[in-house]
Amino acid sequence: MSSLPKYQEIYRRFRQAIDQGQLRPGERVPSVRALAQELKVARGTVETAYQLLVSEGFFEARGQAGTVIAEALPPMSVKPMPASLPGTSGPRPLQMGLPALDAFPRKLWARLVTQQVRRTDADSLAMGDVRGTQALRVAIASYLALYRGVECSPQQVFVCAGYAGCLTLVCDALAMAGQRCWFEDPGYLHARQLLEHHGVELVPVPVDRDGLDVEQGMAREREARLAIVTPAHQSPLGVALSPARRQALLKWARAQGSWVVEDDYDSEFRYRGQPLAALKSQDVDDRVIYAGSFSKMLFPGLRLGYLVAPVSLVEAFERGAQALQQRSAQLLQLTAADFLEQGHFTRHLKKMRQVYAQRRGYLVEALRVHCAGLLRVDEQAGGINLLARLGEDVPDRLVAEAADRAGLAVQALSSWTLEVGRGQGLMMGFTNVATAQQANDLALALRNVLAESAGLGE
Repeated sequence: MSSLPKYQEIYRRFRQAIDQGQLRPGERVPSVRALAQELKVARGTVETAYQLLVSEGFFEARGQAGTVIAEALPPMSVKPMPASLPGTSGPRPLQMGLPALDAFPRKLWARLVTQQVRRTDADSLAMGDVRGTQALRVAIASYLALYRGVECSPQQVFVCAGYAGCLTLVCDALAMAGQRCWFEDPGYLHARQLLEHHGVELVPVPVDRDGLDVEQGMAREREARLAIVTPAHQSPLGVALSPARRQALLKWARAQGSWVVEDDYDSEFRYRGQPLAALKSQDVDDRVIYAGSFSKMLFPGLRLGYLVAPVSLVEAFERGAQALQQRSAQLLQLTAADFLEQGHFTRHLKKMRQVYAQRRGYLVEALRVHCAGLLRVDEQAGGINLLARLGEDVPDRLVAEAADRAGLAVQALSSWTLEVGRGQGLMMGFTNVATAQQANDLALALRNVLAESAGLGE
């Protein structure tokens, strides 16, 4: 039993939730009455705790609109979470691959879910189509045709359990166990791990400023059955596959009878220049399997990915989908279909491009000011992650391990490479860095890690 007065216990719980990033600026907190009833304490007890949090700048009272977490939190409230916090599933500071969870239109999504629940009938309680609900496949096909230049029928679209589900279906439909596959080096770590798990033999193909080096791929394994690429925004280097390399890749696939998986990673988040066309839009021979995911555009807990199968592979993918039975919940699929069809999706992406450009600027500037000489941020035209090169001769994995102990979720570039010597650097996410003050605090924490790792600390 705690010896603290009840109001201090309540105060401490809120402070801990704010410090650990579980409550973020602008989020509404329960009313005094509701929390008092929930905790079975007097209203005056909760009021005292709230007044203390308001006076210290953690809460902001907005009259009839309720009480929210303050937009400009005191500096000490924005500190890295512990490296491991049992029971915590929220984002860690600088965690990669996450959208801005605080900016997702949760109320709108909840309303769409509620509308779908009200439409529930006996048929909708069944397992559903293994390819995904018809409504979502139609919505995806329409979106891809309009915004990515990918012409396909809904019959070619397969809804999967995230991008991992897409790759699993590809491996099954193409019988990839024991087969050789070109893989970008460095390349997306989780895709690499999943492919290796399915027994795929990966052929590391170097990536330079023009993307995947197709000539190197042909020199290493011309007859590879598959190539997996991120042409719009390479993961993790952020470069785009050049027009010449695109044509060379498609020519190779046609000549060899091979297939290309296009992971259209982060293509929607480009902050300068015109959006790049999808590789699939240039695929006159129908050799490209287009894959996308809503995880980074909406929220990762949705676990909705999709792929567009070439016409000649639709039957093989249907057999694979039937065997794997990796359906996503119909309720979420139908809600996502409404989100797309009603125009909420494109409006959300437009908003997030602005939000991410600002948040990226916060972190880049903070790193420039506080980590000068220790880090140099790579120039990238888009994406939701940063890559920073180390200024000191220190192994990036040692820095990443030290950062992890300090609660920062940065990753070492070298851990995303198959061959030694492909580069050193730190990768980090910026999407949940909501304020300039938070960016400064995180940059200072990272500077301390870098200084300690380089032996520069006191």
